[in-house]
Amino acid sequence: MKSKIANDLDELLTANVINQEVKENIMQYYLHKKDAQPNRLFAIFGVLGSLLVGLGIILILAHNWDDFPRSVKTIWAFVPLVIGQMFVGYTLLKNRKPAWKETAATFLFFGIGASISLVSQVYNIKGEMSSFLLTWIVLAIPLIYLMKSYAVTLLHLLFATIYACNLGYFNSDIPWDYVLLILAVLPVYLGRLKTMPKANTTVILHWLFPLSVLISLGNFISGNDSLGFVLYILLFSIFYNIGKLSYFKNASLRGNGYLILGSVGTIITLLITSFSWVWDEFHFSNYTTQDYAITIVLVIIVVGLIANMFRASTLKEFNLFQFAGLIFTGIYISNATLVGLSPLLINLLIIALGIIAIVIGAKRNKYSILNYGLVIITALITCRFFDTNISFIVRGLLFMVIGAGFFGANYFMYRKQSQLQSQLKLKEDE
Repeated sequence: MKSKIANDLDELLTANVINQEVKENIMQYYLHKKDAQPNRLFAIFGVLGSLLVGLGIILILAHNWDDFPRSVKTIWAFVPLVIGQMFVGYTLLKNRKPAWKETAATFLFFGIGASISLVSQVYNIKGEMSSFLLTWIVLAIPLIYLMKSYAVTLLHLLFATIYACNLGYFNSDIPWDYVLLILAVLPVYLGRLKTMPKANTTVILHWLFPLSVLISLGNFISGNDSLGFVLYILLFSIFYNIGKLSYFKNASLRGNGYLILGSVGTIITLLITSFSWVWDEFHFSNYTTQDYAITIVLVIIVVGLIANMFRASTLKEFNLFQFAGLIFTGIYISNATLVGLSPLLINLLIIALGIIAIVIGAKRNKYSILNYGLVIITALITCRFFDTNISFIVRGLLFMVIGAGFFGANYFMYRKQSQLQSQLKLKEDE
């Protein structure tokens, strides 16, 4: 038990705030809580140890591989798999602690991949890299649920993303199996949201899940590449609206990967499409049924999230970021009739987003949100320097104005916070 807790309990006991029985109950609670917590350091080093042992075995076998007959090679090919299964079986039968389960599951995960690749090499079984990855990932899925392994969950997301990129970006095929792979671990993610909402492991999943989807989305664009801007900004809008759900209400900013990725991604996409030459290269044709279907699904998800927040009365103040994806989609669709106006509308949308961020930051006394709004406007002005003929004197004056705006806005926030603190002190003194 931490000495600070024991000292505080002794102090409360001396001050007759609690009695001896209450003190002992509290001490027992913290002792039980400490024993129930997994040894994170042991788990980390156990997983790293499994990786190093596995790599060491592979290197030793690789060095002497050509000297072995085929029968010996076949036996060695199944050794990593057998050892991993025995390790997992022992861990389950003895009901070892989570650190043991993480280590055993990680070792078996790589054992599965090693055995598949070795058998393929021994018998010259030809196949695509994508099929090898898919087989490996699917065979390892039971480990996530059987061992309740967080490490294998992360490895599953990583390898599923690699599989999607290999099949889509390098082979020009649509990795529909990726959707099923993500759905396969979704129950684990949702379970962690309920049981361990504030755990660091859950926070990491808040970043990895959206990052995996973000990286893989490009594999599903089969028709006109210009539609990619619509699909990505709709995805960013989905991320942002997920980050605004009541679940993340009390979450720290670093723990809300959806909100950050959604907001920053939206601004970057809008800044890119704020250049007029981008719209000149758009070709509004050659759409496939798949493109229409994916776009409609993303729009429905965005509308559904916003409607759910309206229904739950959590959307109390207007936030343009939540509607940016739908607005951009409308501008994109109407570009055929509003020729030349699309870049102007995008620039106005970016300015509005920057101003709203500044207003929200000022209302909530958040320096980070306030400065984020200023950065958005600064980035937009910087972009316009590249496609407008403005003299260097005017550019210099604009940057001076922006710098003064940064200083003035932050000074205003500082004065506001100082006044609030002074008022609180006066109330306490009264």
